[in-house]
Amino acid sequence: MVIQAELLDFQAINEAIRSAGNSPVEIHGCCGQRYIGDGLADQQVEIFGTPGNALGAYLNGGTILVHGNAQDAVGDTMNEGLICIDGLSGDATGYSMRGGSIFVHGNVGYRAGIHMKEYGEQKPLLVVGGTAGSFLGEYQSGGTILVLGLHSKDPVPVNNFCGMGMYGGRIYLRAEHLPSDFSSRLTSRPAEEADLKEIQPALEQFCRLFGESMEEIRKKPFYVITPNSSSPYQQLYAAK
Repeated sequence: MVIQAELLDFQAINEAIRSAGNSPVEIHGCCGQRYIGDGLADQQVEIFGTPGNALGAYLNGGTILVHGNAQDAVGDTMNEGLICIDGLSGDATGYSMRGGSIFVHGNVGYRAGIHMKEYGEQKPLLVVGGTAGSFLGEYQSGGTILVLGLHSKDPVPVNNFCGMGMYGGRIYLRAEHLPSDFSSRLTSRPAEEADLKEIQPALEQFCRLFGESMEEIRKKPFYVITPNSSSPYQQLYAAK
């Protein structure tokens, strides 16, 4: 099914998606409509244009492919599935996501991965090909965030306060060195071969999705960031 979105609001678009059953859907002319694909399961939606806030919120197993940029709160509280953005993504990308994967070819705004969490086998993944704004992984309690800094001249691919309040999960930064304001409440180390092996499937999927080069990605080292077990945040937020 092909949906021409120019004169439609988000409710009409989502009704059309649901009417297609499990058949793939293409949306053309998307320009700022919010909530597209919210709660989607077992269906693929391909978007040409710029979807608005909360794209794929509560996603429950579907696939959303965006040929263009996306606005804020992509994948808000998603449970599983895939969101792929061949462009930029706004603030709070992956807000409180609980499972599934988000791949962004370019940059993301502030507070990407905020409140990301995991439970049992549900381990969310956020991969950012470009750079990330301030407060990446704020209050992160689970899951994995990768920031690759591709096509950027910055030696560090994140802005201020990376991992602020983090008390679980991991952040991998492909960087020449750590951020200058790196918090003592976090621990970091250069990635070892075992770490690189762990994220290899995510990097390979990123390269397949966006036509990037694994050889180029491996030209810079990775750092692994985790919470400090003695941090007061750990004691305050994590169950004992």
